[in-house]
Amino acid sequence: MEEKTISIEEIQNFEGKYPKQLWYLSLVEMWERFCFYGMRGVLAFFMVDQLHLSDQKSNLQYGAIQAFVYAFTFIGGIFADKILGFRKSLFWGGSLMIIGNLILAFSPQDLFYIGITLSIIGTGFFKPNISSMVGELYHEKDNRRDAGYGLFYAGINVGGFAGGALCIYLGKYYSWHLCFLSAAAVMAFGLGTFIFTKKYLGPIGNSPLLHLKKSKQKIFEIAVYIGSLLCIPLIYIMVRNTDYTDYFMYTIGVFALIYFFIELFRIQDAKARYKLLAAFVFIFCYFIFMAISEQSGGSLSLFAKDNLDHKVLFLNIDPNVVNNSVNSFFVIVFSPIVGILWLGMYKRKIEPNTVVKFGLGFILLAASFYVFYATRFFANTKGISSLNIFTFAYLLLTLGELCIGPIGMSIITKLSPKRMFGMMMGLWFLFSAFGQLAAGKLGAKMSSIENASLTTKLMAYTEGYKSLALYSLVAGLALILFSQLVKKLMGEVR
Repeated sequence: MEEKTISIEEIQNFEGKYPKQLWYLSLVEMWERFCFYGMRGVLAFFMVDQLHLSDQKSNLQYGAIQAFVYAFTFIGGIFADKILGFRKSLFWGGSLMIIGNLILAFSPQDLFYIGITLSIIGTGFFKPNISSMVGELYHEKDNRRDAGYGLFYAGINVGGFAGGALCIYLGKYYSWHLCFLSAAAVMAFGLGTFIFTKKYLGPIGNSPLLHLKKSKQKIFEIAVYIGSLLCIPLIYIMVRNTDYTDYFMYTIGVFALIYFFIELFRIQDAKARYKLLAAFVFIFCYFIFMAISEQSGGSLSLFAKDNLDHKVLFLNIDPNVVNNSVNSFFVIVFSPIVGILWLGMYKRKIEPNTVVKFGLGFILLAASFYVFYATRFFANTKGISSLNIFTFAYLLLTLGELCIGPIGMSIITKLSPKRMFGMMMGLWFLFSAFGQLAAGKLGAKMSSIENASLTTKLMAYTEGYKSLALYSLVAGLALILFSQLVKKLMGEVR
């Protein structure tokens, strides 16, 4: 009964900049992101180094695994909305992630795909729901919501920085068993944090089936648990064969769009319908952003493995550690600075609207990939280039991400009806899944030359990065050009 002592009104009528519940949720997400980014950062490297896949095959497998991770967030979001509620969904997902990582820690080479399969399903149930709970901490018109998501985003990146650096370092220089065991231990700590702090969330995240009899509620919940476990062999087969992944993704994509448009046309209020269409525009833009920026876990990871020196300024650092963690490090450093910049511009009434911010994000992304391309001009005769230039490119990429990532999640919850929070966050992550799949295919295209020399690899990858820079530039300019049209769809939401 303790969990019902605090009401939603008490939570939402908080004083100061942040509700205390946000700190707890950010801490839980921080530990989960350690696990997620740690795993993401080692995937492509591990598949080439330990499973002996080619660079091309590794990129395709990486894209498939990441696509499934994000696709399952859409499915997890729907089941949380309709049956489990955010809390039970989060607990189930976290438990599966821990088991998946323990399997990987026990036998990384032999049981790799089984461990990854459990992690995929677990992340699907965990990831969209904690983001949705953050949205419920605020009144619909509370302008502190953006700042809340900014803090939440910083928490994500503290975990991403630690996991991205530590997991690849442990795997590369000590033991792959330790690498995956650290991810499991940290995830267990995150789940424990949630169990001890969930009493402060009041009714947020409770099951939507509380009006039913307990016995009937349990039947629905157990059906979801059993159904998710029955998916294990199916996902295992599809992750191992990337052609099956394509069929699955295109099928779920069609069903997701049909489901979205059915829900859209069920809304009677025209203004609410326009807002939902505006949310869809942002979701589609995020897909393009992910397809380009998510080279970091695939082609950029393999580029760092083979084509970079070990010097950042006066430090001697492994380039894969830099590749996996420097983005999160820059987010931690520059997130508050960018926040202060937007606040200063708002006070002077010159703050760009959300659509223009998205456009600026793409332009900075384009600049970053032009710098990744420029690493070819700093390479020696052996095809080894400068880690400093590579790191600078990541700085530009991070600044672009800061124009999109934190406000992206916030704008989706602002534009969506409350009853559709879980589904719309799921759709956000599903389109991220298509971005991941596209990223893997783009990376594979760059690394299609088998047994190439380091210089040939350098030229192939950087040529690919130049193309991605051009796509990003076109997307950014188009967004800025059509910003007024999207603004009209958004109505009073800013």
